[in-house]
Amino acid sequence: MQQAAEKDHRTQQGFTLLEVLIALAIVAVALGAIISEVGRHVYNTAQLRDRTVAHWVAMNIIAEQQINNKWPSVSTKKGETTMGGQEWFWTLTVSETADDRVRRLDVTVDTRKDSDTPLSSLIAYLGRPAP
Repeated sequence: MQQAAEKDHRTQQGFTLLEVLIALAIVAVALGAIISEVGRHVYNTAQLRDRTVAHWVAMNIIAEQQINNKWPSVSTKKGETTMGGQEWFWTLTVSETADDRVRRLDVTVDTRKDSDTPLSSLIAYLGRPAP
C-alpha cells in the first residue's frame, strides 16, 4: 500500500508536456496581440503628432496673412517651411467671396509635395484692411 502511494506521488509531480505546450501557445498568442497593439499605438501617436504640427503650420500661414496687413490678390501660392525638425509643404489659395470686403483663405499642409490627401486643411476669412 505504501509503495502505491509513493508511486502515485512521484507521477503527480510537475506539469505534463502537453500542459506546458498549451500554456506556451496561450502566452505566444497573448504576446502577439500585445505587440500588435503597441505597434498600432505607436503609429497612431505619430499620425496625431504629424496632424497637430501640420495644423500649426496652417495656422502660421493664416497668421502671416493677417499680420501682413495687405489685401491678398486672388491666387494660389505654394511654399515650404520647417517646423518640428521636419519639412512641410503648404498651399495657400485665396479666393473671392460674395462680399467684396472679404477674401477666403484655404490652406493645405502635408509632408509630401503635391499630396492629394493633406494632413491638415484650414479655411479662414480675411477682411479688407482699413485705408
